[in-house]
Amino acid sequence: MSELAARLIAWQRRHGRRGLPWQGSREPYRVWLAEVMLQQTQAATAAGYYERFVRRFPDLATLARAELDEVLALWSGLGYYARARNLHACARTVARTHGGVFPARAAELARLPGIGRSTAAAIAAFCFGERAAILDGNVRRVLARHFGIEGFAGEAAVERRLWVLAESLLPARAADMGPYTQAIMDLGATLCTRSAPRCAQCPLAASCVARRAGRTAELPAPRPPRPAAHRRAHWLLAVGDDCVLLERRPPVGLWGGLLAPPSFASRRALALAAQTLAAAAPLRRWPPRRHAFTHFTLEFTPYLVESAPATAAAEPGRHWWPLAALEQAALPAPVRALLRDVRERAPPATARRRGAAQRARDATSGPSAASGNG
Repeated sequence: MSELAARLIAWQRRHGRRGLPWQGSREPYRVWLAEVMLQQTQAATAAGYYERFVRRFPDLATLARAELDEVLALWSGLGYYARARNLHACARTVARTHGGVFPARAAELARLPGIGRSTAAAIAAFCFGERAAILDGNVRRVLARHFGIEGFAGEAAVERRLWVLAESLLPARAADMGPYTQAIMDLGATLCTRSAPRCAQCPLAASCVARRAGRTAELPAPRPPRPAAHRRAHWLLAVGDDCVLLERRPPVGLWGGLLAPPSFASRRALALAAQTLAAAAPLRRWPPRRHAFTHFTLEFTPYLVESAPATAAAEPGRHWWPLAALEQAALPAPVRALLRDVRERAPPATARRRGAAQRARDATSGPSAASGNG
């Protein structure tokens, strides 16, 4: 075993993370689920989603039989929804082509939907003791600092060098692969953090190039800046009979496969669509909202219109969703927040109908009632 691996394993036994819901399991389904959730998500956030997911889908067969909508609904708020679509596709692939059993080798695992090289290595190391190196964000940071690797870790040449280093440090024994893999993950997550690393407590401090050179703030190099991108959209909030009109997003791209209000490039296009639902109802403009993605910011302006689903048929790909059942819908987080506001502000359908009836009665009584009161 390399000296670095031995130090990490000894440190992890005493100071590594404890109490995470997926820890201690060698069941490939649970390790795979945790690794997918931890892609681009911190452990503290992923833990609650993981526990809810396992309660509903305790094994691969249950997940493979589920509808994608239910998977996306449970994933709602975790972001990066391609992970959920790939999770569902992977479960069905394993059930269909592997008899419901995950392959034991990293190379085979990496050919499954949504499982890249690092995730495949983590599953193979934790569950089957394979000598396979991982290279997630935490590990990249640990290696770049410890060995003084210059450049952005996402660049192809830098990444190749990091992979070589990661593979050279693996312990020889299969029994050590799980503890070592957990140790290097834990080190990056708890001590060798992006900002304010706790070098004084690090088991690798004595041999760390970045620490000796005072360059922990510089390494690894950040992603080169990209031009700020800004997108705008107009959203139609068509509400009627305590339902809201939603459309299915395309399977790939922004919020792929999820539900959201119909979106338009211009207010004119939105107004024309609204006329087909409720010709006489006015559009009420709400203040614009913003949501930041990795590479751009989306600004969307909601327009509320009251319509009548019973008489306004939805176009293909659109349907009326009960406002009382929003928690069961596969919605992106900003859409869910917006529709909760709609639900709170919109009066119930029965109240609207009573109000309309009262206005009709007032109109028929008209001037005579007014003059009688005079």
